[in-house]
Amino acid sequence: MSLLESVAKTGPAVSEEEIRAYLESRLGRRVRIIGLSVLGGADSTDLKGYGYGTPLKIDYETNGERRSAVLETVAPGPFGHEHMADRAQILLWSHQAFNALPRHARSLDVGAFRKRGGLGSLGDIDEVFILNDYVTGEGYYHDLERLRDGGELRDLDVQRADALCDYLVDIHQKKGSNPELYRRRLRELVGHHECIMGIIDSYPPSVDGITSAALESIELASVRWRWRLKGLVDRLRQVHGDFHPWNILFREGADFVVLDRSRGEWGDPADDVVCLAMNYVFFSLQRSGRLEGGLGSLFSRFWERYLARSGDRALNDVAAPYFAFRGLVMASPVWYPHLTAHVRRTLIDFIAAVLQADTFVPSRVNDYCAGKR
Repeated sequence: MSLLESVAKTGPAVSEEEIRAYLESRLGRRVRIIGLSVLGGADSTDLKGYGYGTPLKIDYETNGERRSAVLETVAPGPFGHEHMADRAQILLWSHQAFNALPRHARSLDVGAFRKRGGLGSLGDIDEVFILNDYVTGEGYYHDLERLRDGGELRDLDVQRADALCDYLVDIHQKKGSNPELYRRRLRELVGHHECIMGIIDSYPPSVDGITSAALESIELASVRWRWRLKGLVDRLRQVHGDFHPWNILFREGADFVVLDRSRGEWGDPADDVVCLAMNYVFFSLQRSGRLEGGLGSLFSRFWERYLARSGDRALNDVAAPYFAFRGLVMASPVWYPHLTAHVRRTLIDFIAAVLQADTFVPSRVNDYCAGKR
């Protein structure tokens, strides 16, 4: 199978000549394609097994200047991506939202593969694609894997966690003005195809002792949390929406860029804070079955620093359903097929305990992992 055919598994076939012609029409000048390569191919050893699309890196030259961009579609599949219109909605939103968030990789264009062939406008649409700037850096998950596998906590690890915390404090200062967007985001947290209900529906009937009754209980508790939180519209802030270690690329030192903002420009700050903090728990559970060591130190420092710098006194009181969403993704055999049964069950116990507690207490993470309220 050729490179372009492998990319076309998530959309119509496209030729190098069509890519060149598209870039020339967009840039208004001649383009020479230097190379094409697939990015981020998963293999059986990857922790994170599921991905939505197959990005194609395009290296090209125009006016004597070498540039790189990434052309990407969303793959048909579950989590609300079954229809072309579903996938188009994601990319049309992404094109606008990526460029509105500080430090986010820039979207250059959104376009479509035409039914009669080629790339072009949306008039004769077969599948939508997005064209992003190509950015370099190392995924933050590499740092967490090193700590999981026995590495020592470095000063740089602390500096990076602080930088990520301060970034969230900064972007969360921007308040939203439409209370309906807060209610919508909370409603989607529970009922969206990519969130709690959609993730639960992707679980097989039986996996590592996780029962349908346990998942049903989590879903019902999450609905109750929606009713508890839906009036807190003053919490509406600018958010990233998917602030996990695979969407954070570090370059020199603590300098980083973020990718793949998701689901909405506005939401509750707890979404971003929990998304990253839960990964410190996740990698530590893989190491020892509990939150401890360097990962435990980063979790505590990140959470406490955010509280101190943001002044968000209600964060602990609203965090529970966001922990439920992120924990369900991590325990999922679809997203993380190579976890041990013990880690999966511990994550489910953690979710159930956090949802039952009146407020989240950061120092009690290991109690929650043991199923204690």
